[in-house]
Amino acid sequence: MRRRSSSRPLIEIELFPFLSILACTIGTLILLIIVMTTQLFDSQREVTILAKTENNEEGKNRSKTPRYIECRNDGIIIHPSQEFVTKNDIESSNSALKKLLNEVKQNSDKEYLIVAIRPDGIEVFKKIRDLIEQKGIDIGYEPIDKDWTLKIETPEASKNLSR
Repeated sequence: MRRRSSSRPLIEIELFPFLSILACTIGTLILLIIVMTTQLFDSQREVTILAKTENNEEGKNRSKTPRYIECRNDGIIIHPSQEFVTKNDIESSNSALKKLLNEVKQNSDKEYLIVAIRPDGIEVFKKIRDLIEQKGIDIGYEPIDKDWTLKIETPEASKNLSR
């Protein structure tokens, strides 16, 4: 006897809708990653320079207030007034830098200078450092990246923020 073949209908499962949803989800995630990394790399970073007093007694500038200068390729910026002095005017006798150096020299027991140095401002920094050392002014320096936005914060402002 021959077996009877049963012809059951085959059940077919269509995966196209599931794969379509999966492909859209992956595409959306890739787009989200691209947008986030683009924003991360395009946005300028901000660096804050804050002079902190040292807790030990060896700190030379422990009780002094810092004044800030930013060295760039084309000159310097005196902070927080944002006064720009060109590279050619740095050694001029009536420049804002000379006025600042004279003020700090007169108050050398209360003030010192912190110089922020951009990568392209090293030559300018060498000139500035020589001028500062000739006056006998205490100096500190901080290298910063070329794309960073410099934000100067005084110790008084940081004390107010922590309260």
